[in-house]
Amino acid sequence: MKKIIYMILCMAAMSSCHIYRNYQRPEGLPTDSLYRDTANGPSEEDSLTLGDLPWQEMFRDTLLQDLIRYGLENNTDMQTALLRVDQAKAQLKAARLSFLPSLALSPQGTLTGTDGSKTVKTYELPIQASWEIDLFGNLRNAKKGSQATLLQQEAYRQAIRSDLIASIANGYYSLLMLDGQLEISRATLEVWKEQIRVMESKFKVGEETENAVSQARASLHELEATHNDLLRQQREVENALCTLLGTTARSIERGSLEQQTFPERINAGLPVRLLSKRPDVVQAEMVLANAYYTVNQARSAFYPNLTLSGNAGWANSLGQVVSNPGGWILSAVASLTQPIFNRGKLISNLRVSKDEEQIALLAYKQALLDAGQEVNDALYATESVQRSLDSHRRQCKELERAVQTSEALYRTGNATYLELLTARQSLLNARLNAVSDRFTYCQSIINLYNALGGGCE
Repeated sequence: MKKIIYMILCMAAMSSCHIYRNYQRPEGLPTDSLYRDTANGPSEEDSLTLGDLPWQEMFRDTLLQDLIRYGLENNTDMQTALLRVDQAKAQLKAARLSFLPSLALSPQGTLTGTDGSKTVKTYELPIQASWEIDLFGNLRNAKKGSQATLLQQEAYRQAIRSDLIASIANGYYSLLMLDGQLEISRATLEVWKEQIRVMESKFKVGEETENAVSQARASLHELEATHNDLLRQQREVENALCTLLGTTARSIERGSLEQQTFPERINAGLPVRLLSKRPDVVQAEMVLANAYYTVNQARSAFYPNLTLSGNAGWANSLGQVVSNPGGWILSAVASLTQPIFNRGKLISNLRVSKDEEQIALLAYKQALLDAGQEVNDALYATESVQRSLDSHRRQCKELERAVQTSEALYRTGNATYLELLTARQSLLNARLNAVSDRFTYCQSIINLYNALGGGCE
């Protein structure tokens, strides 16, 4: 028995060190070149990034904060992610317990009788024990793989949480944008109705043509259709936001778009932070770690499997005399299993596992590249939309003066109705564009916050 154990220990010492090596992050990841040069580019002195801020500090609207809290508690995807984490914890616990011996109690009773003889009743109360000795890392790698799976599910939960916060904020700001556009649309309709009333009065006294009145009415009908379409969009966004919150459709209490404020300093930090801050990148890395330990398990399958087992129990014959008293049953067995004729299958399994590891590595690199792209896009969008918003605001001021001038000239007969119509239509579009730019700015800040892993616990 000792010789067998010594032989096994020698084989373990000579086995590949990969079986016992822990996962290490691969080298050569493109972290240094993920971010393009921008005005808000990172520096080595940057410590706190936008993604490090708690969502309560990022979104300061108390009504939005209430919606986010409600969504985190009631969103079905979030609840499903929590259950996935609980499953992974149970699997890890089972993997840890596999290192311990297994015990089983299996009571047995028999009735034996021959022709004309008295039936003999016997029973046994054995306890069976089995213990797999993890000499070649099979159980260890299974446990490490379960740990990686748990971290993967934790990262998935964080990704769901981060995306949920961003989606709720985007839906909320979409409602604020539509509210602003509807307010402009209502004001424009009132002005247009009053203008038509004046034109109809002038038409009755011969100071306006019928064609101009018809054109004004046609423009009013177009504005009414646009206003109705905005109302439809507003209702659909409310319904979508309620579904995201995990509740039935209802009206959403909200503030205004102009009241929204964000942190003044927008800092993306160093790209290497995405490796530990972005939950989807962490999730992809844990998939890679799990694949690594699966390869180790496939390697350990080539080595012998040592199992210690034994039985202990009490046996007796009921109704017998002292010549057959009860007694203890004891046995111990050590079994060594070495695969011989299934090495082709084991080789194939190892090859498949290695390929899966390479696939996971490629997916990990792609997740990192996608994260860098999202940060770059959000950074540039934040800068670009701010410039567009400033331009549209200046445009609105100029067009307001142009409309006032056109109205004055039209009343004195020095401008045509077409000129007035063009000026008003341009002002309406510029105002709507300014509201849309304000929303796009909010959206780009949210996207940057989400791209940097904001909202994670």
